[in-house]
Amino acid sequence: MAQLAMSNGHVPYFTRLTNLGMRHALTATVRAIPRPSLRARSTVSRHKIAVVSFGAGGATGASPAQTLSDAASERFPSLARMVSAAATGEANATSGAWDGEDVETGHKKKLRVAYQGMPGAYSEAAALAAYPTCDPCPCAQFENAFEATEQWTADRAVLPFENSLGGSIHRNYDLILQHRLHIVGEVFFKVRHCLLALPGQSKEDIKRAQSHPQALSQCDGYLTALGVVKEAVDDTAGAAAAIAAGGQMGVAAVASLRAAELYEMEVLEEDIQDDKSNVTRFLALAREPILPRPGIPYKTSIAFSMKEESGSLFKALACFALRDINLTKVESRPMRWNPVTQQVNKTMQFSYLFYVDFEASMADENAQNALRQLQEKATFLRVLGSYPADDSRL
Repeated sequence: MAQLAMSNGHVPYFTRLTNLGMRHALTATVRAIPRPSLRARSTVSRHKIAVVSFGAGGATGASPAQTLSDAASERFPSLARMVSAAATGEANATSGAWDGEDVETGHKKKLRVAYQGMPGAYSEAAALAAYPTCDPCPCAQFENAFEATEQWTADRAVLPFENSLGGSIHRNYDLILQHRLHIVGEVFFKVRHCLLALPGQSKEDIKRAQSHPQALSQCDGYLTALGVVKEAVDDTAGAAAAIAAGGQMGVAAVASLRAAELYEMEVLEEDIQDDKSNVTRFLALAREPILPRPGIPYKTSIAFSMKEESGSLFKALACFALRDINLTKVESRPMRWNPVTQQVNKTMQFSYLFYVDFEASMADENAQNALRQLQEKATFLRVLGSYPADDSRL
């Protein structure tokens, strides 16, 4: 995992490049912006967009000089795509996610969005909420969605990272550190479980209920009162598909309304979850970061670790508090690499990785200064993405 860590020079160097407009690297002026978006061209003209492609969430060069080299003219196709998207991309009102665009023609293209599960899964619904005109691409496992996006099989991945009842989905937080993707948007999706069965049955006919273990647990009170046997399967929509394909009578699936439509099942009851405030936070991932846009609230997600010493976390969080930057998430968990440390004459303890979300974009000078100060204290730091915050209403 050593390759994930940024050298001490990267954050200050990024700040200098941003502040100086990357004068000695590559400046993309208004001439690089396609004609259709006049307001975007005007904005670009004022700011003279300067971009450095640092790789997934941070500088990738072994030194500042190599980072500059990575951002020079041989990277221009990547930078051109980013600048073009900034000029003509439209934001979805729900998630702030970008529509796709063919840089060669300037026309919109239909994004392929990877998600985990079968058609009718809640992840598919979240993908459609983020990108309403997309072509959803089902994947068997979370890893497959990451790989599909990295390998250009898909343009985006939309995956769950947090649930209001179950907490963080740690597998995806691990995977985002193992893959070279950026967070480019978020969607807060309200989960509404339904009891589905083949047509011609009533609730009294149901003897068994199948679904994902988490969905079953979220409806445990309802299913227990119904007096059915709960059976765990891999996927909510997969349960509906299997029941429909096998023509199983007396068996119900706990799944979404969309699954009922896709697999021609009858909805016996809606909103059967025990807790009505069941919300999942999905994050949209892409190969390239997006350029900050003015007038839109942004979040930035980072992961970092600190030296094992008194007050280290306080010092890390003070980097943001001193600049009035609001934190929306703080979570720690043991590192997957080098998990246990033991200092001389001290007991063993875990080494922790901290995940922090804060309200600012990487174009914000306060955010740059906070990360530069944090980099001086951290043993590891990675920017996972800077993206429009979901300001919709559930």
